[in-house]
Amino acid sequence: MSFHEVSLPARLAFGSTGGVERRTEVVTLASGHERRLTPWASGRRRYLIGAGLRSLDDMAALTEFFEARQGRLYGFRFRDFADFKSCAPGGEPGPGDQAIGTGDGVRTQFLLAKAYGGTTRRIAKPVEGSVRLAVDGIEVSEGWSVDVTTGDVTFATAPDEGAEITAGFRFDTPVRFDADRLEITLESFGSGRMVAMPLIEIRV
Repeated sequence: MSFHEVSLPARLAFGSTGGVERRTEVVTLASGHERRLTPWASGRRRYLIGAGLRSLDDMAALTEFFEARQGRLYGFRFRDFADFKSCAPGGEPGPGDQAIGTGDGVRTQFLLAKAYGGTTRRIAKPVEGSVRLAVDGIEVSEGWSVDVTTGDVTFATAPDEGAEITAGFRFDTPVRFDADRLEITLESFGSGRMVAMPLIEIRV
């Protein structure tokens, strides 16, 4: 996949807006009742960045980042400060935050995930050094590894049958630019204004 394991500098995201979108197909029947279906198992995030930038230096930095990604061609990491932890935004991730699987005595690999009510979001871009794991409520600090480019957790020895595997972590959202053009207006020698640049979450 065309993805660069680099993060958008946080200062370039200040003032960003965004949130989750869903795709729902609504069919109105002859009786007036509705039938609603969705082809998406989980939501997709969209963001607008850059509208709050005024410094020409910051705009130059965003332009450089945009050029390095070749517009929409390459994905990258984005820190959504409204949703970047396995716990509430104001808390600290703990090893019991999210259930990621149950041991069967054979399986050694599990995927990081975060639950939102009845839906589960796969976490493919955890922050290096932030992942904590527990087996049956007891934190384990060794005997496992995590691939921060995929979110795969691998145990050296398969957890026992019925053992609950939980995890806590920080994570980035994999995104790409959703436009191939940046627009900047020069307002003075030291400041300017930028048209908001859209980002869209990509499935990895």
